[in-house]
Amino acid sequence: MEDQQTNRAQSSGRDERVVQAMEALGIAFRRPDLLRQALTHLSYVYERSRSTQAAVEEANERLEFLGDAVLELLVSEFLYRRFPTASEGELTAYRAALVRTPTLARWARRFRLDEFLYLGRSEVPRPGRPVRERILAGAFEAVLGALYLDRGIRVVRRFLHRLLLEEAEGLIAIGQNENYKGRLQELIQDRLRITPVYRTIAVTGPAHQRTFTAEVLIGERPYGVGHGPSKRAAEQEAARRALERLRAEGIG
Repeated sequence: MEDQQTNRAQSSGRDERVVQAMEALGIAFRRPDLLRQALTHLSYVYERSRSTQAAVEEANERLEFLGDAVLELLVSEFLYRRFPTASEGELTAYRAALVRTPTLARWARRFRLDEFLYLGRSEVPRPGRPVRERILAGAFEAVLGALYLDRGIRVVRRFLHRLLLEEAEGLIAIGQNENYKGRLQELIQDRLRITPVYRTIAVTGPAHQRTFTAEVLIGERPYGVGHGPSKRAAEQEAARRALERLRAEGIG
């Protein structure tokens, strides 16, 4: 039924799901095909074609890559202007708190992207099993990438600025207080029966404004690198990155 509806919409030159997504975002795309691609998960493409080339051309991963870079730039710009006395290490920690997967997934839900995604059967939400946060976060980044290509950096900046003005300080406080090290340790001890090991690999900056770089190893494998104004902050950021990597690998 879903495929028949999609085919009818496409054959008429109008994809209703994309139209509804534009309404939810409050932005009219000049090229709706870019938004459709941003909403198309790899699992959906693979169910319809085993072609690697089709996956590259039709799924949202390339747009996600672009959107990730746009997001990092604009969040960095926002923080640079919003916190004029913050150090590089503090700004890095603030940015990490803002662009973490749970935040991006929540923003995706705010604009109902979970309702508009094109997903393969293995990823379709069911009672008690919503769309995975990693998929939602990736879709949000892909939408930013599509919007950048369609309307330019100024429109993306306005779109993000509203979210950041409303939520930045609260999200920073939550992100800095979240115990990523504890979550990572629980996960790894449960799965592998070992404890993550942290080591400081660099300390830069003058004595009054240090930036620490820490690395977390799982077994002998480095799994995340973090920066921060203190050793603890750097280790928390390393743990956060390790958790994101593990989620991308289907663990956690």
